[in-house]
Amino acid sequence: MENTVLIVDDEPHIRMLLEESLVDLEDQGINLLSAGNGREALALIEAHRPRLVLLDVMMPELSGYEVCQQVRANPALARVYILMLTAKGQEADRQRGLEAGADDYATKPFDPDDMLARVQQVLASA
Repeated sequence: MENTVLIVDDEPHIRMLLEESLVDLEDQGINLLSAGNGREALALIEAHRPRLVLLDVMMPELSGYEVCQQVRANPALARVYILMLTAKGQEADRQRGLEAGADDYATKPFDPDDMLARVQQVLASA
């Protein structure tokens, strides 16, 4: 399990905002990776086994739900923490994300400082 956080979003400006929000983690030895679609995300998760994945739901190739289900189906990836981060804020969407195997669910827009604190909390509990 690498000290890695994977940011997955098909919107480049969201990926950039998250990377900027989490850049201080690199000083603590955390690697930041990013992916722009579900298929790329799954490949990076399998290759790097990140500690935490910030996963968008609505993406090309594979949705966040599909990525989450495939990660959860692989016992070697059981310890990967998945936080779904999406504009889909209805309770039914949240429930679907948790049923797909997400550990947590957050909605956009997000506060960068709150996101940093949330990520630090997950990494500290690893």
